[in-house]
Amino acid sequence: MAVWASVKRSVDARYSHPWLAEAIFALDAQLRRRQSVFEYSADPSCIFRLEITRSRRRLTLRDGTGLRPGQRVARLHYWNEHIPAVPQQGTTIRWARQMQRSISTSLRELARYLLLRAELSDVCVICGDVPSATRAQWRQIEDIMGYYGFETVMEAERLPLRERIHRFGENILISLIVLAQNAGALRPDTLSRVRVPIYLSRRVLEQKFGDGSAAAAKAVEVP
Repeated sequence: MAVWASVKRSVDARYSHPWLAEAIFALDAQLRRRQSVFEYSADPSCIFRLEITRSRRRLTLRDGTGLRPGQRVARLHYWNEHIPAVPQQGTTIRWARQMQRSISTSLRELARYLLLRAELSDVCVICGDVPSATRAQWRQIEDIMGYYGFETVMEAERLPLRERIHRFGENILISLIVLAQNAGALRPDTLSRVRVPIYLSRRVLEQKFGDGSAAAAKAVEVP
């Protein structure tokens, strides 16, 4: 009992509002089950979960990989519980380097996972939406994710009302997660976050993060 109490205090100390964190993560788990979002790695440094879904866009990446509506893609979702907590004073160099290592680890694990799943051989594009506090931060996110081979392909058309409402709901959830984990990091503009769509061809993923490419993965980390 004493050991469990010690562990519980340690877990609670990670969050500004442990009771809120418990409730929000329970809701997040329900939403993941509904979307069939799953963990593809048991590595505690992995900060992504995965969803196999259908593309709604048509585009061509720089390496020539094409994507058409209806084609299966591997969509990344943040594994919130594994993301390094932002210090109370804000992001630091140490935190940024920890995030860099986590992203590299996550992508190496993804390359390994896809390699071992013959049923996913048709998946040739990995994508995701990075929440950004302001539109002015698009370029910064584009530069950071570019080190890992991702391309930023902005949506040309205005999103339908239903999608805009959905994203506002996501922003509320993100705000509650930030409040629960680190209340000091909550910003006034969190509810107005926009999405930066990022795409990575499976070919580039395998080149940079496949077996035997540890050196290449390290080379793309931001100094």
